[in-house]
Amino acid sequence: MAQLVKAAKACTVNPLKMSQPIGGALAFMGMRGAMPLLHGSQGCTSFGLVLFVRHFREAIPLQTTAMSEVATVLGGYDNVEQAVLNIAKRTKPEIIGICSTGVTETKGDDVQGYIALIREKHPELADIALVYVSTPDFKDAFQDGWAKAVTALVEALVEPRAANVVPDPRRINVLAGCHLTPGDIDELRDLFEAFGLSATFLPDLSGSLDGHIPDDFTPTTIGGTGCDAARAMGLAGWTIAIGEQMRPAAVALEARAGVPFRLFDRLTGLAANDALVGFLSEISGRAVPAKYRRQRGQLVDAMLDGHFHIGGRRIAIGAEPDLLFAIGSMLHEMGAEIVAAVTTTQSPVLERLPASEVLIGDLEDLEARAGDADLLITHSHGRQAAARLGVPLFRMGLPLFDMLGAGHLVSVGYRGTRDLIFAIGNVLMAQGHAPGPEDWREHPSILSAPEPKELVQ
Repeated sequence: MAQLVKAAKACTVNPLKMSQPIGGALAFMGMRGAMPLLHGSQGCTSFGLVLFVRHFREAIPLQTTAMSEVATVLGGYDNVEQAVLNIAKRTKPEIIGICSTGVTETKGDDVQGYIALIREKHPELADIALVYVSTPDFKDAFQDGWAKAVTALVEALVEPRAANVVPDPRRINVLAGCHLTPGDIDELRDLFEAFGLSATFLPDLSGSLDGHIPDDFTPTTIGGTGCDAARAMGLAGWTIAIGEQMRPAAVALEARAGVPFRLFDRLTGLAANDALVGFLSEISGRAVPAKYRRQRGQLVDAMLDGHFHIGGRRIAIGAEPDLLFAIGSMLHEMGAEIVAAVTTTQSPVLERLPASEVLIGDLEDLEARAGDADLLITHSHGRQAAARLGVPLFRMGLPLFDMLGAGHLVSVGYRGTRDLIFAIGNVLMAQGHAPGPEDWREHPSILSAPEPKELVQ
């Protein structure tokens, strides 16, 4: 069991975490026809916009209420109303997701009251869903903002199931954590469909930020889960929540529509995927398809091959809690030692990380603890720390702005775990020394003949 420790520093020096509002905004981007709206200053929105554009390399829909100093003091109703009317007129969205920021939370804006007043004054907006989530950026982190936004979507959209309606056992809901990439969601959708199950993901970044070229330009998101699909989630037979961060949303969905849930705290690793596949076979009544039996065998073989290079290695990881738990647990099962674990916010799952200590801190804390590590795992902002330490950097998380295809990386399922083992193993192998024919020039003693010894009669 890991001990959770908070850094005692007065300020963050080299940030690891990102703010709640942009976590909530990204969750809204997993909805079809969505326009996330940050209720704050233009700078708050610009930061998130640049970060997402550099990571996904796509056009990012994100708007702001552009709060000035005067508007912040007097209250932001006029800004929220004008922003909603402009978005509705110019982009015709299905849903506007409103996230608060530190500025408006400090003032104490009653955004839920603003929305009620806007609804009363503008009945022409009745077809547009307005979902608000409180995400002050002076507390918590990116993962918390995502989790709160998904819970808000459940509470605002999902319709309770009537008492005389029988749930459809072939339909399942999937609450996806922010540590899943669009590629991960595509991988899981294929797995669920192989068992004859129809899955509704909430949110679904695989439709909106998977890097495809749309037929027509739209200023809102170009895919994702529709509001109609979200409203019908109460008809599903089961909810699968992926990541501890999705527990509140799963509980809210069960309370609202009576859909039972099963939470999987990670889907990276052999045992974790065995549990998921076994559960899918149980609720679908189908045997495991031959394709996934073969993939399981490939993963076992990859673990056998990879443990020669990963086993015994000292790994330092800096990531959001659910990603840290998934990667750290898998590497521990491969025989690696987690010598430094730094995260961004509290989570119950951190206590079960196979490390002596988990620190809520920044990249400076990770660098200070990773001096004797063989590998550093974190997002692209860790590249300078890795260079100073002379340790290879394996990039995971968000943002990954100095590589291509970040949205298509897959680390879940049998296939994703197999590829992740190969990728990490190859980085570690590249750091090793392969003996060459010229090595004798640096170490001529290895070719010298041993001194003859006299035999003692």
